[in-house]
Amino acid sequence: MIEPSWTSLLPPILAIGLALATRQVYLALFAGVWLGSFLLLGGQPLEILAALDAAIERSIAVLASPGDARVILFTLVIGAFIYTLERNGAVTGFVAFLERAKWVTSAKRAQWMAFLIGVLIFIESNITLLVAGTVSRPLFDRFKISREKLAYIIDSTSAPICILIPLNAWGAFNLGLLEGLGVQEPLKVFLSSIPMNLYAITAVALTAFSISRNYNPGAMSQAESKAKERAANNEASTAVDPIEFEKDNSVPRALNMLLPIVALIIAMPIGLYVTGNGDLLAGSGSKSVLWASLIGLLVISLLSLIQRNMNLTQLSNVWMRGAGRMLPIATILLLALALGSVARELGTGIYIAGLIGDSIAIWLLPAVIFAISGLIAFSVGSSWGTFSIMLPIAIPVAAAMGAEPAVFVAAVLSGGIFGDHASPISDTTIVASLASGTEHIDHVKTQLPYALIAGAISAVGFVVLGFVLL
Repeated sequence: MIEPSWTSLLPPILAIGLALATRQVYLALFAGVWLGSFLLLGGQPLEILAALDAAIERSIAVLASPGDARVILFTLVIGAFIYTLERNGAVTGFVAFLERAKWVTSAKRAQWMAFLIGVLIFIESNITLLVAGTVSRPLFDRFKISREKLAYIIDSTSAPICILIPLNAWGAFNLGLLEGLGVQEPLKVFLSSIPMNLYAITAVALTAFSISRNYNPGAMSQAESKAKERAANNEASTAVDPIEFEKDNSVPRALNMLLPIVALIIAMPIGLYVTGNGDLLAGSGSKSVLWASLIGLLVISLLSLIQRNMNLTQLSNVWMRGAGRMLPIATILLLALALGSVARELGTGIYIAGLIGDSIAIWLLPAVIFAISGLIAFSVGSSWGTFSIMLPIAIPVAAAMGAEPAVFVAAVLSGGIFGDHASPISDTTIVASLASGTEHIDHVKTQLPYALIAGAISAVGFVVLGFVLL
C-alpha cells in the first residue's frame, strides 16, 4: 500500500460522480478502478494504457478469490432459480392458491395480505412485487382501495424486507462485498447490522402502521378518495394493465413455489453449520448461499421434469436465460470488489479517517454515511450500486478508526434502501408500479411522504446510534 494522500479519494469520487451524472453504475465503477490503477502505477500520463490493462487484470483477479467467485456464481444461479419458477408456473400457481383461499373479506385484510406476501417471499425483491401485486390488485379494486396504496405496500415490503434477510441474493451480494473488503467474520458483521438497519425496519413498521391506522398522508389521501369516487360512480380504473409472468404450457401449482423456497431456506443454515464445523456464525456465507441456491434450483428443476412441464433441453435453456438476467448484478459485484481492492491499496479509508477525525465528530459518521448513501441511491436508482460504491469507503474508515463496522454497514445499507425507495428511476419503484397496475408517477408521488418520514426517523436514529456506540 502506498502512502495515503488526497489522491486516494479520486477513484471513489470519480465512481460516485459518474454514477450520479450518467446513472451508469458499471461504467462509473470501472472508471474508478481504472483511475485507481493509474495512480498505483505512479500517475504518469504515459501509464494511462498500462493502467487500463491493470484495471482489466484487477477485475479478473477478483475471481481468483474462491469466496468472491462463489458469490458471483450465486447471483447467476439465483437468476436461473427465479426464472425457472416463473416458467414452471410456480408463481401463477401460488397466486391462484391465495385467491382460492378467500381469506380476504375486508379492505384491511386485503392490505394485510399484500403486506404478508411481501414479508414471506423474501427471496428476490421483484418476485415479491410481482406476486403481491398480481394477487392483491383485484382485491384492492373490489374493496375500493387505491392501487397507489397497493404499490406503496408492496414496494415497502420488497427491498426493505430482502435487505433484512441474509438468505437471499441481497444477503449474498453484501456478504460478498464484506468478504472482498477483508472484513473478519462477514456473516457475523452482517447479522449484527440487521437490528441497526433503521430505514428498512422503519419503512416496514410504517407500512404496518399505515394499514392498521389507515394512515394516508399527502397525495395518498387524494388517491384513496379518487378510488372510492370511481367505485361509487362505477367507473373503471384508469391505471395501466400490470405485467404478467412468463410461463410455458405448465399446470400452475402452488407446491412448485413452496417446495423449492422451503428447500432453499432450510439448506442455508445447514450449510453454515457444516462449513462452520458446528458453529453457525463461523460458517462460510458464500458457500452456504451457493449451496442453498443450487439445492433450490435442483428441486424446482426435478419438479419440472417429473411433472413434464419442461424437458432437459428446455430446462437448460431456461437456466441460461435466467442466469443471463442476473449478469448486470454479477458485473456490478465484480467491479465493486475490484474498486475495493484499489481503495485498500491506495489507503483511501485511512486517509478519510484522518480527515474525519479532524473535521467531523465520529458519532456523526453513521448519519453522514446514511445521508450520502441515500443521495447516491436516489440519483442512480440502484441500491446495489450504492452498496458497491459506499461499502468500500465505509468499511476501511471504520477499520482505520477502530470503530464497530456493523453500524457503518447498517448506515450504508439503510441509505441505499432509502434512496432507492424514494427514487423515481429505481427498478423496484418501476416494477411496483407495473405490478400494481398504477401510473408510475402517481406511485412516486404517493410513496414519497412515507419514505421521507422513515428517512427522517432513521437519520435521527443513526445520530443516536453513533453517540451510543462510537
